[in-house]
Amino acid sequence: MRTDDLTPEQRRKNMQAIRSKDTSIEVALRRALWQEGIRYRKNYKELPGKPDIAITKHKIAVFCDSEFWHGYDWENNKYRIKSNHDYWLPKIERNIQRDQEVNIQLESKGWIVLRFWGFQIKQDLPECVNLVKATIFQRLKDGITQYLEEHTQI
Repeated sequence: MRTDDLTPEQRRKNMQAIRSKDTSIEVALRRALWQEGIRYRKNYKELPGKPDIAITKHKIAVFCDSEFWHGYDWENNKYRIKSNHDYWLPKIERNIQRDQEVNIQLESKGWIVLRFWGFQIKQDLPECVNLVKATIFQRLKDGITQYLEEHTQI
């Protein structure tokens, strides 16, 4: 009994076509941020995890995570994997663990980490952009508050 809907050749071609950067969700979010005047670096190698979008001026790292590779709703969805179960379960669980480690590393360096699921970007791109803008605003506000505290004598 075959557990995969695709032939091995179809599955191989499908897997080869998957991109690790410049995915449709990344490009959509980057384009929207650029139109808002938000400048960034893409796939920034200087940081752990090479964030898809790094807003270096405000120390904000943005990741665009696909549901399969990063384990969206993993406790429920891991049972839906039908082929090569012994390979995919540890691989995706390691991806989830690595994402958490990267978040901790970035936050310890003073970066704010934003992670968007692919479906969030596809279904509500303006809301994703607004969250990035709100985070930038909060960074600016915190910087002003810190400056005033350091330079105001009471």
